Amino acid sequence: MSGKERETEPAYQRLSRELRQQISAGTYRDGIQLPTESELAQHHGVSRQTVRRAFHDLVAEGIVYRVPGRGTFVTENSGRYLRHLGSIEDLMNLSRDTTMEVVTPLQRRVDIEAASRLRLDTDVVYTVVFRRIHEGVPFVQTTAHLPEAIARQIIDLPAMAAGAVSANTVIGLLEPLIDSPIVEAAQSITVSPATADVARDVGCEIGHAMLRVDRLYSNAQGVANELSVSYFLPEQYTYRVTLRRGAH
Repeated sequence: MSGKERETEPAYQRLSRELRQQISAGTYRDGIQLPTESELAQHHGVSRQTVRRAFHDLVAEGIVYRVPGRGTFVTENSGRYLRHLGSIEDLMNLSRDTTMEVVTPLQRRVDIEAASRLRLDTDVVYTVVFRRIHEGVPFVQTTAHLPEAIARQIIDLPAMAAGAVSANTVIGLLEPLIDSPIVEAAQSITVSPATADVARDVGCEIGHAMLRVDRLYSNAQGVANELSVSYFLPEQYTYRVTLRRGAH
């Protein structure tokens, strides 16, 4: 976040960000009670209402929980990166608090399996490999496969070059350029050992158990625009989804 953005950031968002960073750094650990609203308000020079709104954000993200009459406590494993996912917008908003570092730039290759999963009539796809970083710590390596017509719209962007570091997501880059918006992400989750490349990119041992998440993004016409295969480091990542009962 730039200095200008920090100046215009609402006080409650600034406070929730600072508390989130302190929790990630281990200042407040699992089950530890946070300072009271009054204590935080006095320390940061803000109102109790501002503190209350900051707590509300952290509760919604699952980072802390509140016990009436007792206080606010850190949720178990809150030191990991956590993103509460419930929509395509949530996936695109990964750029809000993480950065993308390109390991292998977007380039043309023959990949029969990826082309088949993208439902293409050719074996040619365009592939980019990157890792995402939160608070200086890499927590996932992702390989994104794109159809040629889609890839050509972003291949020359600086964010797709080798070594590029940016606050982007691939679907966030694509969204303004494609005719039909991405409306669906079909997802599968498995456990898989870290390959040599994955281990190098996230800083773990080869063979380490990783959370593998495959996502196939499609537009309103059901046409696949991107296939991503991600390997998350369990020590640094918590995956949370809320399921709701459908309307009758």
